[in-house]
Amino acid sequence: MSLMKKIVILIHGYQQDKSDMFVLKENLEKLGYQCLAVDLPLTFKPLKYSAWLLKKKVKKILARLPKGEQISLVGHSTGGLVIRSFVANTKKKRRIGRCVLIATPNQGSYLADLAAEISGLAPEIFRTLGSLQTEEVKQLEQEVAGVEMGAIAGNKNALLLGALLSGPNDGRVTVESVKYEGLSDFVVLPYHHQEIHYQFETAKLVDSFLKRGSFK
Repeated sequence: MSLMKKIVILIHGYQQDKSDMFVLKENLEKLGYQCLAVDLPLTFKPLKYSAWLLKKKVKKILARLPKGEQISLVGHSTGGLVIRSFVANTKKKRRIGRCVLIATPNQGSYLADLAAEISGLAPEIFRTLGSLQTEEVKQLEQEVAGVEMGAIAGNKNALLLGALLSGPNDGRVTVESVKYEGLSDFVVLPYHHQEIHYQFETAKLVDSFLKRGSFK
């Protein structure tokens, strides 16, 4: 058995960069992981492009590891969809351990749909936003059989845009949108979209799922 610390790749969300994952990185490292936060163009490029870039980055990381060594991936918001798209298309599923999606719009984003209705130019300019529309998310290749996925949703509606959403939500994404049929486990925390991945409680749940495939 390898004595290396478990490697976890952290994927940021829409209009962010890897620095948004530094708190989660620090928290997971306190729990014994080796974390790598990566930058992806999640503003002006379609989501599939970021999934392709992630594939290239993962290939380089795996090439430096002992044969058979697995990595896990954790994504916040849009980063979770990048993970799902990447896993669906990788030929190295055996090298991918469990993954966690935090506040990810797995059923699509109503706010992205609304932005497209108000201004048809928005999804054309902000291509990642266009990728988050409900119909676009449905068309993403997201078959992740063979890789366990867990999801964490927030239900603290403390952000302005949350008033536009129906049902429990984190101010950006509804709890129902985070759920999808292929999940191994699902849990809801009392945080809003911009703070949920900063909580040590979230890191502990990620740790639990990566080790046991369960948030319990």
